[in-house]
Amino acid sequence: AYKRFSELLPKEERENACSARVPKSQILTLPELRANPFQHRICRVFSTSGDGDDSMSFEDFLDMLSVFSDSATSDVKSHYAFRIFDFDDDGTLDRKDLEKLVNCLTGQGEESRLSNAEMEQLIQNILEESDIDKDGTINLSEFQHVVSRSPDFARYGVLQ
Repeated sequence: AYKRFSELLPKEERENACSARVPKSQILTLPELRANPFQHRICRVFSTSGDGDDSMSFEDFLDMLSVFSDSATSDVKSHYAFRIFDFDDDGTLDRKDLEKLVNCLTGQGEESRLSNAEMEQLIQNILEESDIDKDGTINLSEFQHVVSRSPDFARYGVLQ
């Protein structure tokens, strides 16, 4: 992990990799993130940068790799997936978060974008399936409950 992290840094900064921060642009070159539709959210969730630039320290990088690891538990993976899907960082998945989630999964192109009616129906279906307390949002425990009934989540989820 240290070798991979240091290789993302310019040569002159590699000696001090433990105290360096890798820019988001370099993190996004990793094969695990290159084709991931949530790559920007992943950087946001794992970055501890106070500047809001989503750069990563070595510790941030280790956290990200450990969650992506096959040995991470389903609870850990679902916790981070929830944070990644919570686009407005308010602790719940509301209709706007779900719409952004669907758009990330289906692509932003005209040919793949759902119609307003299709999007509304899909969001309604997701809420009917997941919103146990019927408050119009999905909280972490509701999300984890749905994930626990889906054995393929850990295998094919966003954190693979």
